[in-house]
Amino acid sequence: MYYKGLYHLFYQYNPKGAVWGNIVWAHSVSKDLINWESLEPAIYPSKWFDNYGCWSGSATVLPNGDPVIFYTGIVDKDNSQIQNYAVPANLSDPYLRKWVKPDDNPIVNPDASVNGSAFRDPTTAWWADGHWKILVGSRRKHRGVAYLYNSRDFKKWVKAKHPLHSVQGTGMWECPDFFPVSLSGEKGLDPSVMGQNVKHALKVSLDMTRYEYYTLGTYDKKKDRYFPDEGLVDGWAGLRLDYGNFYASKTFYDPSTNRRILWGWANESDAVQQDKDKGWAGIQLIPRKVWLDPSGKQLLQWPVAELEKLRGHNVQLSHQKLNQGDHVEVKVTTAAQADVDVTFSFPSLDKAEPFDPKWAKLDALDVCAQKGSKSPGGLGPFGLLTLASEKLEEFTPVFFRVFKAADKHKVLLCSDARSSSLGEGLYKPSFAGFVDVDLTEKKLSLRSLIDHSVVESFGAGGRIAITSRVYPTTAVFEKARLFVFNNGSETITVESLNAWSMNKPVMNVPVKS
Repeated sequence: MYYKGLYHLFYQYNPKGAVWGNIVWAHSVSKDLINWESLEPAIYPSKWFDNYGCWSGSATVLPNGDPVIFYTGIVDKDNSQIQNYAVPANLSDPYLRKWVKPDDNPIVNPDASVNGSAFRDPTTAWWADGHWKILVGSRRKHRGVAYLYNSRDFKKWVKAKHPLHSVQGTGMWECPDFFPVSLSGEKGLDPSVMGQNVKHALKVSLDMTRYEYYTLGTYDKKKDRYFPDEGLVDGWAGLRLDYGNFYASKTFYDPSTNRRILWGWANESDAVQQDKDKGWAGIQLIPRKVWLDPSGKQLLQWPVAELEKLRGHNVQLSHQKLNQGDHVEVKVTTAAQADVDVTFSFPSLDKAEPFDPKWAKLDALDVCAQKGSKSPGGLGPFGLLTLASEKLEEFTPVFFRVFKAADKHKVLLCSDARSSSLGEGLYKPSFAGFVDVDLTEKKLSLRSLIDHSVVESFGAGGRIAITSRVYPTTAVFEKARLFVFNNGSETITVESLNAWSMNKPVMNVPVKS
């Protein structure tokens, strides 16, 4: 959240080790979303209503400017879950260092119809028709549920007669996020904004699959129901904010810049012992601005502009031809920490490979795993070889392949970790998604943020995002390389490429300095 000139990030943290457990709300603050100062934990187990854990939740800034935290408290060894609130001890402190958990907690108990061991992650509140409203994620057997609660005074909360939304077969809904988006322009909206120029997004994190999906639709505030737009998949195969290692995401409205900003978490893909050895596990990804695509059919996202202040040494390419088998080095000074923005063009779509009808039943990542970056194609594979060793014993390719289906062309973006490391005991998946993009201009753009063990990629101007966690053994620090490549028979042109070495942000230095 944003409060008195500072961004506040609260996150699930184990102060006793690099494994899950002993969960508290860690707390960091920043003036610019990039340089952060860690503070003491904001919330930690201390009362009967959270003695076994302070799990995830949300922050709401009330109309008078006062912030309130909602969080899930664990009350026993059986993981029974209730919803609590906390308020700042000193509203004049912009750091909000101390928080108080009032004795009238909990604010929400699960009734007999609710699964009390699957009842967590209260959302940011919004105001509609004389009531404050929040969602709590849950499940009924295999049905994912977003329970709705109403309050007039922000303290006494009453369960609505029916959930805001639920979907059979999706399992536990964690970290639900419900927010309005404007039908025009890129500005974000306060959670309580309604009206004809507004659509709503509902995102849920699927505990069964450990990925997320979202829909866009209409919020009927009279019926307190959410109705996804016709034609959108409302389930496992639905739209995703990120098709890679990305979970438990959360957006917030930034009133200082009128943006909606998305935070996502990426866990480790190495062994637990390696996490213990290095002393940490899990990262917050670069915050992203989120807005509605002009088509109204999906969300767009892009790294926040503040990231660009870390850019250092710049390398450019333009009008670079890539024939089949070519890989050309981009000689950025620190390829292990870089920001790369490239536009590829091609003379024709004629060489696009036929799209196998059998693939329609597969996930995009299965198609990526079958075809890969090395298998010669027609129009693609082409893209970037990130975190690459000099002789390509290790590399993480991020690339496009274009296919010709019966009625249209299909564009696949892959981030394939299978060749990322010679190390053992690693999870090295091939992540992928199909991109809804107009190929009339015969161009595709790609931006990748590379940071040692993470590659965040944004295709076609933010129409798709894929995050990979990778652990190279030789392509590290100054030995890491960056290449553009093409393994398709159609010649590709690098129309323009900008690559920046990225300077390190300032961590744990007081933001006032």
